[in-house]
Amino acid sequence: MINMPLGDSTLRNTTCFSTESFIRLSELMHDKRSAVGMTLFIEGDLADKLFYVKKGRVKMTKSSPFGKQITLCQYMEGDLFGQIDPFTHSTHSFTGEALEDTIVGVIEQKELEDVLAMNGELAIEFMRWMGMMHRITQTKFRDLVMFGKPTALCSTLIRFVNSYGIERDGKIVINRRISHTEIAEMIGATRESVNRMLSDLREKGIVTLDRHLLVIHDIEYLRDICHCENCPADICRV
Repeated sequence: MINMPLGDSTLRNTTCFSTESFIRLSELMHDKRSAVGMTLFIEGDLADKLFYVKKGRVKMTKSSPFGKQITLCQYMEGDLFGQIDPFTHSTHSFTGEALEDTIVGVIEQKELEDVLAMNGELAIEFMRWMGMMHRITQTKFRDLVMFGKPTALCSTLIRFVNSYGIERDGKIVINRRISHTEIAEMIGATRESVNRMLSDLREKGIVTLDRHLLVIHDIEYLRDICHCENCPADICRV
């Protein structure tokens, strides 16, 4: 069963926290504004902050020494993210870049550690959030490594459905324009390969285009191709 729309804030990753705990986290935040294309941090920077998206979108990317880039995650309004390891000092493995004009609430590691030390319930919820974030990362690496590019494409389309899908007349409209380049960066393929794979899906009647929006006609086909493990919608997301 697909609940639409799945991009609603009730499914953002802050559901790991109770209302009281999230209020405590909110009290630690100071706002940071980033224009489209600006980076919040780059690979190698000290990972000593968490970020909560109040407005806009942020993508997490990984670059190779040869300039190839892959998009691992996109975070939207209501998402908490960051590569912070409590009580240790580590560096970012990814780059965070604003996809549009964005406002994030920034939580400093030292302030977070102090609050976690004084609040056991929040500490448990924070560990639950970290576990969920690791699971999201693991499922995306599974898509990329285990079954090849066509499978990764089908899985990515399902993630877009869960993030932006709206059900209309038995079909699912991904209610955001998605370029072939954007999809290519998410599955580690070329734009030309994505063009060919989407053309194949269109010929089979699995997807169509309606005013530049992707329409999914047979999501079960996509699930079969990607060996879907029926992860919850807050895990299976872009």
